[in-house]
Amino acid sequence: MGSRKSSCGVNYDYSFKVLLIGDSGVGKSSLLLSFISNCQQFPHDLSPTIGVDFKIKMLTTAGKRLKLTIWDTAGQERFGSLISSYYRGAHGIILVYDVTRRETFTSLLKTWVKELERCCTDPDCIKILVGNKVDRENERAVTTEEGMALAQEHECLFFECSAKTQANVKQCFKDLTLKIMDVPSLLEKGSTPVNVKNQILKQKQVGDNGNCCS
Repeated sequence: MGSRKSSCGVNYDYSFKVLLIGDSGVGKSSLLLSFISNCQQFPHDLSPTIGVDFKIKMLTTAGKRLKLTIWDTAGQERFGSLISSYYRGAHGIILVYDVTRRETFTSLLKTWVKELERCCTDPDCIKILVGNKVDRENERAVTTEEGMALAQEHECLFFECSAKTQANVKQCFKDLTLKIMDVPSLLEKGSTPVNVKNQILKQKQVGDNGNCCS
């Protein structure tokens, strides 16, 4: 009753915006494609994202039908001013680094965390730190403990993933959406107009039928 139809005719209860950020080449596009495609084989020689791209994923979490619009951003500095505008209205932000390239990890502190603090105006926005390419364990340059420490310092969720093997990819996005749904202000922002109207009517009925306390 409270769901809304998307442009492709699929009903959903909530619509959330998620942003992927991090250096070029860390595998943001591969993570997104791994999550969206639900297949084991896809090209791993993806060209770098130019500017901003996005994909839409419909899924069911905690009994609710969700529409995720996931924005995949370029990691090049020259697109910084373009990307900054996409932070507005984001319910979740995924910061990605490559566990085999230490410079992409240090760049999170030097560039991406600072940009997030500058551009993301919603303090309730859920942040998640992702170390990608754990399938290349013999090339690892950043330890799991270092990733966990950085995530704890900046109050982020933490996952190590592999877009190639799909390890932890679905769990990463599932946990992100569950955390978003745990925050009333984000849930309200993601509500469809019909849901908002139903919530207001429900609250009004409770108010009309309930007893007042002095």
